Amino acid sequence: MRRSMPNSVAIHGGALAGCAAALAARREGAPAVVFEKSCFPRHKVCGEFLSHGAEALFREFGLWESFRSLGPAPMSRLELHFPAKTFRYSLPNTCWGLSRYALDEWLKQAAIAAGADWRTEAAPAEDAPVVLAHGRKDTAPKGSRVFGFKAHHAGPPTETIELHFFNGCYVGVNPAENGTVNVCGLGPEAVLRRYAFDYDALCDASPTLRGRRAGLTRQMEWMSVGPLVYRNPPREAIQEGRYPAGDALGFVDPFTGTGMFNALLSGSLAGKAAARGESVAGYLKDCRRLLHRPFLISSLFRKALDSGLAERGAGWMPGSLLFRLTRAHLG
Repeated sequence: MRRSMPNSVAIHGGALAGCAAALAARREGAPAVVFEKSCFPRHKVCGEFLSHGAEALFREFGLWESFRSLGPAPMSRLELHFPAKTFRYSLPNTCWGLSRYALDEWLKQAAIAAGADWRTEAAPAEDAPVVLAHGRKDTAPKGSRVFGFKAHHAGPPTETIELHFFNGCYVGVNPAENGTVNVCGLGPEAVLRRYAFDYDALCDASPTLRGRRAGLTRQMEWMSVGPLVYRNPPREAIQEGRYPAGDALGFVDPFTGTGMFNALLSGSLAGKAAARGESVAGYLKDCRRLLHRPFLISSLFRKALDSGLAERGAGWMPGSLLFRLTRAHLG
């Protein structure tokens, strides 16, 4: 049953999921307080790829035209580069490239304009309801960890998202705003150590990626983050009144390009559920309904990559179907 008066919502974390939670809570008429100890704008290790579904969310928040004014780079094609084969597809819908430096600051200002109380400080102990949008807090054994890395480059942009798979790693290349080209990848610790965590040397180990970067100039030092631990959304509430969102909810293999949209979507659901006083179990059920398929397909594709089946089988599946299977099921 919906409450006559919405709850006041505390939000721990002010990145994508946290800002979406604040915007959703404010749409419900609920007071929203965002605790984010980091200062924006900032760079962050991220593929900086927004799936088409983000448009519907931004329109729901009344922010679509404002988002377009940021100059996000459109993408209409996908390329999968394996050591021996390359597959090219047309995307069924236009997607967008925008740096986290620009996106996070824009969402922060949108949340504040919507009436959220933004506090640049660590989150205190809070009474429920609380949206947990504080990112990953997982650990992994040393030696078997996975790390992400990224650097912005300058050079001729295209309307293509490229994924280069090699040596158990993959690196995505896609345009962002103002002619920026984002190069962002992920690799197992053992492989990265062989290259002494020299990401230029690692990228040059792939002939296709080396050729692509030949026309680019790196504009910043490489950034790295980890360990990254793949984790499905929980089936049971950890604690009633606490709604995990974004990477605090679950972490999908980033190659699918759904991480940013999943964070926005889960944050929006969490903010609305918290404001309405809905059960965490019900919220998690909605998340599983929407996100089960992309998490499952991601897991299967990761196994196919590890076994070598992905390179042999990628050409059998229409690109539009592959893309749809890795998106949140909104219908």
